[in-house]
Amino acid sequence: MERKENLPLKISSISEMHDLLQLPKPLHPLVSLVDNTRMTINKEFLGRSFLLNFYKISYKYSTNGKMGYGQGYYDFNEGGMMFTSPGQILSTDENAEYCGYTLLVHPDFIRNYPLAKNIKKYGFFSYDTNEALHLSDQEKTMITGLLDSITHELNTAIDEISQDLIVSYIEVLLNYSNRYYKRQFITRKSVSNDLLSKMDTILENYFDQEETLNKGLPTVDFLASELHLSPHYLSDMLRNLTGQNAQQHIHEKLIEKAKEYLTLTNFSVSEVAYALGFEHPQSFNKLFKKKTDKTPLSYRQSFN
Repeated sequence: MERKENLPLKISSISEMHDLLQLPKPLHPLVSLVDNTRMTINKEFLGRSFLLNFYKISYKYSTNGKMGYGQGYYDFNEGGMMFTSPGQILSTDENAEYCGYTLLVHPDFIRNYPLAKNIKKYGFFSYDTNEALHLSDQEKTMITGLLDSITHELNTAIDEISQDLIVSYIEVLLNYSNRYYKRQFITRKSVSNDLLSKMDTILENYFDQEETLNKGLPTVDFLASELHLSPHYLSDMLRNLTGQNAQQHIHEKLIEKAKEYLTLTNFSVSEVAYALGFEHPQSFNKLFKKKTDKTPLSYRQSFN
């Protein structure tokens, strides 16, 4: 049985988070913007991991510490932004000194706004730590300006417009972050192309070594794991590079292999489906027809 002290410490409220970091009470119970230099982890909780019940957006720069996320650590020596959603597990380096800001947003704060639904479209909340957003100087100015605006509202007497403004600033910050990630995919295109090449090799080996017979169809999670990326980051990178997400790319390679079987072997259509990892030939027929406008049989006949 796992020892209780090894389990993640669940933090349900922003007030609890402030207590943990030995900070003054938050100015608002559902949203807080923290100066990271003021954070100090209570010694009682050093070495523990944490499961947060709210969104956490961190902007860190020039620090000697590391932030744990899942099984990995991200070195913030170069700075960057990280986004985590409720239910994700975090841990910290005991000797870390973080410079920057952390925005904490409880889901209840945006509950009655369109952002509550739209926030799920920002895939970077599911990226891994090695996929942090790196900002140019101009981008840093924009992000810090938005954080300053949120700080101003939190320090101003709360009125009926305060929440509307803060939510709008958060949404703008997320939209700019989305733009900057797209820029990052472009400026790091050589790295992305290398990953694309590695992914194609992994898929080719998967089919050539008949892994499909033992493991079934290759999945996005499998590819992401092999490339040491998160599934969301892999799909977003591919979409910006090729116009296709990871699942579509798998299907493309799958159809290429299917065409090879259909033209170069005497396998029946059912045998081709089985060799590719399909449990049911009907599923293979449906996907092939969707991608090529031909059934597997009519495609084979077109070569005879």
